Amino acid sequence: MRWMLTLLLSTALIAPALADSDHDRARRARDAGQVLPLPAILERVALDYPGRVVEVELEDDDDHWTYEIKLVQTDGRMLKLDVDATDARILKVRGKHRERGDH
Repeated sequence: MRWMLTLLLSTALIAPALADSDHDRARRARDAGQVLPLPAILERVALDYPGRVVEVELEDDDDHWTYEIKLVQTDGRMLKLDVDATDARILKVRGKHRERGDH
């Protein structure tokens, strides 16, 4: 029982440190000019894909930064966009149309 409590406490202490580490890395990348600020990315995306942004994630995959943006267009269509964080180029678009009555 004691080892389980120790494991839970250590996990609770490590998880926030990892999250801060990811956030700090993203901030350093932005400050170093490796990624564009989110407002610039969203402005570019809105030109071709207008809608309400519901979620944004900045991801680092082998030192290649991408923004994953989920948005809902005015017709109810949900889109997931992968955007190059260095130049705002749209890399991939995935969509799903919301059926009537879906919530």
